[in-house]
Amino acid sequence: LTFPLLSVTLLVSFGSSMLYGYNLAVVNSPAEHIKAFYNATWSQRYGHGLASGPLTLLYSLTVSTFALGGLVGSLLVGVLVERYGRNGTLSRSALLVLLAGGFMGFSRELGSPEMVIIGRAITGLHSGICLSVVPLYLGEIAPKNLRGFLGLMPSIFICLGVFFAQVLGLPELLGKDKFWPLFLSLVVVPASLQLLLLHCFPESPRYLLIERNDVCGATAALRRFLGTPDVQDVIEEMKKEQRSLSSVEMISVWQLLRDRSARWQTLSVVVVNAGMQLSGIDAIWFYTNTIFENAGIPESQIPYTTVGTGAIEVVAGLIGCFTIEKLGRRPLIITGFCAMGLCLAGITVSLLLQVGQPVPRTLDLSPPSTAGVPFLMTAELFTQSHRPAAYIVGGSLNWLCNFTIGFIFPFLQMSAGAFCYLVFCGICLLVALYVYLVIPETKNKTFMEISHIFA
Repeated sequence: LTFPLLSVTLLVSFGSSMLYGYNLAVVNSPAEHIKAFYNATWSQRYGHGLASGPLTLLYSLTVSTFALGGLVGSLLVGVLVERYGRNGTLSRSALLVLLAGGFMGFSRELGSPEMVIIGRAITGLHSGICLSVVPLYLGEIAPKNLRGFLGLMPSIFICLGVFFAQVLGLPELLGKDKFWPLFLSLVVVPASLQLLLLHCFPESPRYLLIERNDVCGATAALRRFLGTPDVQDVIEEMKKEQRSLSSVEMISVWQLLRDRSARWQTLSVVVVNAGMQLSGIDAIWFYTNTIFENAGIPESQIPYTTVGTGAIEVVAGLIGCFTIEKLGRRPLIITGFCAMGLCLAGITVSLLLQVGQPVPRTLDLSPPSTAGVPFLMTAELFTQSHRPAAYIVGGSLNWLCNFTIGFIFPFLQMSAGAFCYLVFCGICLLVALYVYLVIPETKNKTFMEISHIFA
């Protein structure tokens, strides 16, 4: 593990991945303040305030437009990484965050709720791009024995982003009415740091050699990342992959879906990415306060209980990151989905018995360490020609399921009560069973070796 490898991993995780987690949770604590701003602005414009239904709809649009922007961003990944490379795409995408931060930060001064909604959509666009490009970049620059460790680093920063949003949203900090524009626009700080420093690190060597045929550039990048002048073995491995793909261009999503040779890899990406979102983890993140309130926890304690669960998630993410190379991908993801199933079963029992405090404890079983594995596996299961299209498929499903859960969960909760969590519990167990039966272990294997295992 060299200093350049660790530095670029921390930089892109802090400047990109953390913003995804932050934007997931940032709208929870200032919800009432944002609604009050919308109502006051509407009253100034039209002489009357908004009714409860339209106000809720406008705020729901503010929350959900983040996922819609993420869906659009995930669809653009293939074009961007092919044209600008992995490093170049991440550098350019940081400009989107600066634009979004400006919109949200000045929205109250200009009396424009539309600026908040547009800013949320742009942050979603950025997250949709980076949620795929960061693990793609790290998966390609990391040596095979460190691919799991570096590939899960972004998931820790996603948990940190959620945790920071929960802490900063406390009433003692930025949870007051006058601070919510600043609270939303703080995303510009990590993005600015990434924009300033990322150009100091080279492009992905695999992209340079296999897609751009730049052997000298790839060699220099490898020497920088690996910290050794002797990189000939890695160059030869990449040339071997390049020769095997010499007659194959970068394939489209439609070609990937029709490619029988990659059928099981594609199905695995679909199952694991969709399963991660449909596991109920996003429902818990989106509606934590509601779950705690329904469990009978006093309202004054809910913000601090939420912060406590966020801290546990960060710890769980660290455990996953430091054990993945020892345990392997399959055991970690199977254990994660099974733990999530236990978490959801525990929530169901706690709510049915109305015992309050056990709910946060069962939420702490939630396995954020598993959250980064689908993106890591997407990088590992495909060769260079198929990888961008695979990330488009996985990313699109991720955001579609994210939006679906955020939209239908309140209705599911109203109709099924505490039993709604058993639906997610069943999904978790089915995904764990699929991983156990179908997906091979990819630890310490080259991309060509993994491809041959599936073949």
